[in-house]
Amino acid sequence: MPEQEQKKVTDYCLALQPICDQHLRHVGDELLYRASVNARVAVIENPLVATARVCNIAFYEMGREALSGPRELYFNTPRDWLLNLDLLPPAADRIVLEVLESVEGDAEVIAALRNVKSLGYRIALDDFVLNDATLPLLELADIVKIDLLNNGINEKDLELYKSRGIELLAEKVEDFETFKHCRELGFTLFQGYFYARPEIRQSQFIKRSSNKAAQLRLLAVLNEQEPEYDKLESLMAQDSPLCIRLLRLCNSPLYRRECEIGSLRQAMILVGFNGLRKLIIVILLADNNPCNLLLLPKALTRAAMCERLAEESNHDHPDSAFLVGILSMMDTLLDEPLDKLCLQLPLSEAVREALLKQQGRLGEILRLTIAYEDARLGSASQLVVQRLNRCYMNSVSWANNLLGEVADASR
Repeated sequence: MPEQEQKKVTDYCLALQPICDQHLRHVGDELLYRASVNARVAVIENPLVATARVCNIAFYEMGREALSGPRELYFNTPRDWLLNLDLLPPAADRIVLEVLESVEGDAEVIAALRNVKSLGYRIALDDFVLNDATLPLLELADIVKIDLLNNGINEKDLELYKSRGIELLAEKVEDFETFKHCRELGFTLFQGYFYARPEIRQSQFIKRSSNKAAQLRLLAVLNEQEPEYDKLESLMAQDSPLCIRLLRLCNSPLYRRECEIGSLRQAMILVGFNGLRKLIIVILLADNNPCNLLLLPKALTRAAMCERLAEESNHDHPDSAFLVGILSMMDTLLDEPLDKLCLQLPLSEAVREALLKQQGRLGEILRLTIAYEDARLGSASQLVVQRLNRCYMNSVSWANNLLGEVADASR
């Protein structure tokens, strides 16, 4: 990777934009992504990746308390992020999720926001403009943010928000006179240069190099029916940055205990399998910039289907079929050739042949699964199609439940 590109991937950081109340008390901070410590404005090519990187720094490298203490943290969440609740911050305490202005209040988003609220997060509508598409969002909003420079103030809309018990936050307040005017209109929260400019915060976790092979293998082991701590501990030990993130997570209010952590195994037991899954998925996205996180449910479904087909065919190692399924999509997720990934992993010859050549019994299972996904079953009998339909539906259910369990780790 060219040096300039590597710098772009690893030197990202965040800025904090202070938020004050009507008495000019510092009560919150908005998390802002910065591609480097010298960047004064956000340059975002992929909102999903930028969100993951902010999440990575704030909640896994530095920790919420170190960033903002007792104040609330406002965390920008694009639509795709809201619909993947397994990637929310690890604890809901004093976290405000900002629904971006591009998000409309369709049924899918409303259902996701109900889940978010049930987990204990507060909801803010960022740069909100009231119209038919956004009106349903008011049912779940705790805060409405009004962009004074670009959208102005509609006093009729303000009365509607206040009648629903929604707090008003004025954005881009440039001077004290504007602050006083907004306070008279009923705004209770304020953000803008009149109070403070964004402050760059750089984690001490400067070198974000990671052992991608160990992370991939960890993800595969964590999705086995009975994960083994011996395997997990060995793989964790191969990735020092991941160990540090795990220990920082153990020190967060969500997991903190009076006893000290004396070993990797103790830390893993404290966080649990679901917490480890969530941590690894976020790091894979933030550090290695996979092109599409939305492929993860498909990858998990494929892996589960391979495993079920192996069980039904009395294969000796259905867990190997699962591994083949999950790794078969990692070239797409991580934008790296599959043969190169195989060189980085301690794979058996049977698994390697299945992945690279779709040969052997494991290769036949993978080939059949992909043919089903692509609706290329040809002259397969109705009995075979019914069996594949059953395996697929069970696998989809398992994958959705798994991602839901990871989300529940935030409770």
